[in-house]
Amino acid sequence: MKVYNLACEQNHRFEGWFGSEEDFLSQSARQLIVCPICESSKVDKLPSAPHLNLSAARPTAGGRDTTGSHSPAVAQMKKQLMDMARHVMENTEDVGENFAEEARRIHYKEVPEHGIRGIASAEQRDELAEEGIEVFQLPLPATGKPTLQ
Repeated sequence: MKVYNLACEQNHRFEGWFGSEEDFLSQSARQLIVCPICESSKVDKLPSAPHLNLSAARPTAGGRDTTGSHSPAVAQMKKQLMDMARHVMENTEDVGENFAEEARRIHYKEVPEHGIRGIASAEQRDELAEEGIEVFQLPLPATGKPTLQ
């Protein structure tokens, strides 16, 4: 099993697991490897150091795993991120590709202020910033949804 660190053209980073180097190359050539955040098929393998599992995890003085693979702090952070993402999804309107247009309408008080989420290109985000319209990018875990603003 080969585990590679991958990144899409928008620098979203994720892992890919492949049966062999040949599997990776074959899937890459057929553009079957897709970013779980933005669904881009322009994915590159990142340089990485080899991982050698020479022994079991060394316990700390408190008897906890020092590898961080089952760290309660990491699990808590993941839960908080998922809770935040769920809150955003439940409390905003999905305006999809119309994000920049709708953000302007809200900013210029053409419609009542309300929370929105959607898709905006880097160019659109830059234009909004130049107009004094604050947005932030919130990449969500793979749920079939692209990156949200």
